[in-house]
Amino acid sequence: MSLEDTFGRTHSYLRVSVTDRCNYRCAYCMPENGMEWVPRSELLRYEEIARIVRVMSTLGIRKVRITGGEPTIRADIISLVEAIASIPAIEDVAMTTNGHTLERLAQPLADAGLSRVNVSIDSLDSKRFTLLTRGGNLERVLNGIEAARRAGLTPIKLNVVLLEGNNEHEVMDFIEYFSEKAADTDVRFIEYMPFEKRKFKSIPAARIRKYIRERWTLEHAGQRTSTDGPAQRYRIKETGLNVGFISPLSEHFCATCNRLRLMADGHLRTCLAHEDTPSLRDLVRAGHSDSTLQEAIRAMVLGKPIGHDCGIDGGTPFQGTMTAIGG
Repeated sequence: MSLEDTFGRTHSYLRVSVTDRCNYRCAYCMPENGMEWVPRSELLRYEEIARIVRVMSTLGIRKVRITGGEPTIRADIISLVEAIASIPAIEDVAMTTNGHTLERLAQPLADAGLSRVNVSIDSLDSKRFTLLTRGGNLERVLNGIEAARRAGLTPIKLNVVLLEGNNEHEVMDFIEYFSEKAADTDVRFIEYMPFEKRKFKSIPAARIRKYIRERWTLEHAGQRTSTDGPAQRYRIKETGLNVGFISPLSEHFCATCNRLRLMADGHLRTCLAHEDTPSLRDLVRAGHSDSTLQEAIRAMVLGKPIGHDCGIDGGTPFQGTMTAIGG
């Protein structure tokens, strides 16, 4: 069985947000003050997440990415990784993290069955990093990345959200710094996506590629793994470093989208831009059977829209907040 929508897209990839809370308050992701958190009683419990993932695995889900907020701040996250990794049909369990606690957790996560990590890191300048994250510690994140490397959570993918007037001049710095670890590291430059309102100006991926080509040779690279996402991958000929470009605004990839997002409160978000599906949590807590869950999930996927209409300079911003959705 497979999860196919009315546009012929088959879904094999599930992102699971385990919390909307975070130990950073990145400027493009969260307001500095006044954030309203989902009440803890409304968050999916680990056993509920594991059950939903198991049911979805019978419908063709093969890759799971654990996200947040910041997933590592939720208590005993190791047990959830272990539960998901033990589901026979799940082939790949990854995590997106800010890296703040990764130095301590990398090995336990790997031992529990985690395959890989993506680490969000938007600056290599410690002062700018602290400013953009509103209090983050760059040294801790870099130490966490190295701990993940030692634990075998590779290839490590580094997510760099570029904000015009803030950090776009660091593109070359990222390439130089991580070229020394080219064998097991990808650097991905991501277009800023506005949620609710546009706080920053997005930079088209084509402009960044042009900038890089002024110094280095970019060669097209194939997928590193069969579970790679929407990044357009290139290799820098001179250093061997793989760089990716995730450009949901200037180069829409909606037509090939194969992902679903289970939000921390149990809503299955079929499209990053739209927040209008019922909660699977309510079905689980009402005691419904696995077959009823399957039917509900199929109906939600069939209702998935063709895509979003947000662009670099206009269109409709995405609904909700990134920290609650999980990206």
